[in-house]
Amino acid sequence: MGVLRVYLSSLAERGEYVRREILYAATIAIGLPISRYFSEWPVNIWCIGLFIFLFIQAKRKERIEMVAVLAFATPMELFFSEFWLIYEYQRDLMPLYVPVGHWFLFDLGRRIANRLPESKTMAGWVLVPFVPLTIWMAFDGIDTSGLVLLLLMFGLIRFGPAPMLYAVMAWLALLMELWGTGLGTWTWAPEVPWTPLTAWNPPLLCGAFYGLGDLLVNISTEKFNDASEPLG
Repeated sequence: MGVLRVYLSSLAERGEYVRREILYAATIAIGLPISRYFSEWPVNIWCIGLFIFLFIQAKRKERIEMVAVLAFATPMELFFSEFWLIYEYQRDLMPLYVPVGHWFLFDLGRRIANRLPESKTMAGWVLVPFVPLTIWMAFDGIDTSGLVLLLLMFGLIRFGPAPMLYAVMAWLALLMELWGTGLGTWTWAPEVPWTPLTAWNPPLLCGAFYGLGDLLVNISTEKFNDASEPLG
């Protein structure tokens, strides 16, 4: 009976694991075209409501992560889109669903990364396909910023606490960005302001921005979680 109970519990956990992944993917896949062609408000309401629902159900450490994602994603998004102007949203101002959407993508990436070997070497191999494409696009002048972002990605993998997460995010972020830019929900500037660099729409290594945010979330979560532990 004990073995059966453990087995059924494992199946239930796997079911929740897959359901959450499907929920995140469907929210992004369906929400972006609704935002683009109809209105942002149904997507805002759904995403914020889902975030609150998951927050209520989450354990303490996950709640810290969720708050940390919002704390970093919101000002970073506003800085990149409203001040630095490296990309612009369809209706100018950042949609309200964007910060919580970062949590969905973060948690989706983490759940996928947890199924892969947590190894810096393996994470590096996950990024290898980006190398020739980045070099070609840089020499062709399409996306010279890619070389900088590629170095940043390898730096995150080398020195960050969750290398496989950052490698997975490179692919997830690119897929989401291709979907969003393809729809016209947002557009990246072909020339990066304040620099001599160019960028594809989206940049091939746009996942570096997401990886940097995830690194900050990882570090902040550990610090806040450790600080809350009772002494002695």
